[in-house]
This record gives sequence, C-alpha cells and structure tokens, in this order.
Amino acid sequence: MSVRFIALSRLPTRHGQFTIHAFEDIDTGKEHVALSMGDLADGQPALIRVHSECLTGDGFGSLRCDCGPQLNAAMEKVAGEGRGVILYLRQEGRGIGLVNKIRAYALQDQGADTVEANEQLGFAPDLREYTMCRDMLRHLGVSQVRLMTNNPLKVAALEAHGISVVERVPLMTGRNPHNEGYLDTKQEKMGHMLDEQTPGE
Repeated sequence: MSVRFIALSRLPTRHGQFTIHAFEDIDTGKEHVALSMGDLADGQPALIRVHSECLTGDGFGSLRCDCGPQLNAAMEKVAGEGRGVILYLRQEGRGIGLVNKIRAYALQDQGADTVEANEQLGFAPDLREYTMCRDMLRHLGVSQVRLMTNNPLKVAALEAHGISVVERVPLMTGRNPHNEGYLDTKQEKMGHMLDEQTPGE
C-alpha cells in the first residue's frame, strides 16, 4: 500500500457533483485526491484522467501549457458519461516542484524548450511516478480504465503498476499561440500523440 485513504466529501462543481476523496502518500506525506462520479464498482472499465498538479495552468489559467483545459475537458467528459475518476496528483512541474518549474520557465524565456530547461536545471525531462494510482483506483473499486491521455508512456506506466488500460482516449484541447512550441516539444521529444482528434469532435 503506497497511500492511505483519509476522508471524502461532496464536491459540487460547474461540471456537476463529484465526490472528492483525500489520500496521503505513506512514504512522502504528499496529499493526492480523486474526484469520482457514478457507480465505479460495477466491473465496467471507468473513464479516468491521471492529472498532475499544475498551479499555473489549473489555478491561474496560464497559456504556457495545456493543463488547465485538459483538466476541465476531462471533468466535463466524466460528467457527460455520469461515471469516472480524475486522479489529481501532487507532482507539480512533471515532478520538479513549483519553484523549479518557474526557474524552468525563465530558461524557456531565454530560448530553451521544456525538455532542455529541465535538463539545464539538472532534472530528467519527467520525474513523475504513478505508484499511488493503483491503490487509489483499488480503493475506488476500479480495476480497468479508459485512460484520457495523449501520452503513451503514461499508459505503459499505469500498466506496469498493474492497472489494466483497455483504451486510450485522446484529449486534444488547449493549443494556443503561447504553448505551440511546448506542445511540439512534447510530441517530438516525449512521444505525445497530438495529431489525433478527440472522439466526437
């Protein structure tokens, strides 16, 4: 067990009413949450999004990334189906933290791309890990998932932790003139699949 369940409550949102579940990482003390909707214990694959915290995008509406639009689109899709989960993980800046992410932004302002900026700061391009997802989903009664992501490495990471990903659902949203270079770098250097269309669009 990598996380322990702490508490849950109702969470009314503009996308509908979710239940928010709080978890604590046993080793690091980091707090993660899951937003759930509908009956998840019926044995059917659940539509899920594994979303790493992005204060600048999720909270401040930054146009430097596509995180905020992706989170909102994922919540909207779960609400549209009436069933699913958003795992919100405290892994700011692909795992380097908020302050280091802003340092990386400063390097990007000077011409580095998102991968080069992390490497210039001494970090790998992506330090996130997904061990906690297995236990969070197990607590919610989810054994199979339809994963909303453009990142095939995330699919592989979840499967490596014993999570059965039966479908990858593209989540194409949030491209703008301020993040085109960032998205192109994710596609060219990190393998993100950004040339698809989201079903129904």
